[in-house]
Amino acid sequence: MAQYGKTAYWDERYTKDPEPFDWYQRYSGIRDLVAQYIKKEDNLLVAGCGNSRLSEDLYEDGYSSIANIDISRVVIDQMSDKYKEKPALTWQQMNVCSLEFPDESYDAVIGKATMDAVLCGEGSTANIAKMCSEVSRVLNANGVFFIVSYGVPDNRLNYLENDDYGWTVTVHTVPKPTVSATAVPDTKDANSVHYIYVCQKGGGVKLE
Repeated sequence: MAQYGKTAYWDERYTKDPEPFDWYQRYSGIRDLVAQYIKKEDNLLVAGCGNSRLSEDLYEDGYSSIANIDISRVVIDQMSDKYKEKPALTWQQMNVCSLEFPDESYDAVIGKATMDAVLCGEGSTANIAKMCSEVSRVLNANGVFFIVSYGVPDNRLNYLENDDYGWTVTVHTVPKPTVSATAVPDTKDANSVHYIYVCQKGGGVKLE
């Protein structure tokens, strides 16, 4: 099994294969849900950015302030060089479980596959608690943590639903890209969908 919880795995992977790769979903698959919860002018953090096109796609779609962090120095250096002409995109090597940002720095944090990677590492339960606590800390009073995961609610909500984080969690599903666009996904079939967990601080509810 790949060591997704280890920094060395990611450094080696990105050194060997610098080509862009998007876990689970391209931006187009989650765009409508992102727009439902995150405004174009929001101060946005992409946690565990990897070499995904997500931040570029967000930028091209009008999001104007996008900070990116990843535990891998290799990929941060690659992305920083690749997007040096786009100053709205910033890149820093950082651990999502120990964020180096002041309190209430961001309106929204996006983690696509980040939670799942942390869960693959040693001490995963403690590390997920650190991640959630840190994300909650850097979010403003009405901020949102937007998580894309393969994990089913029966499992993931155990980690996310905690009064200490000051948020309420809403679950959405999106069809996996391999599912035909013409087919209506069976949302009860975990094999055909990915899960979006929207952790909303301040008790605010965004209307559809």
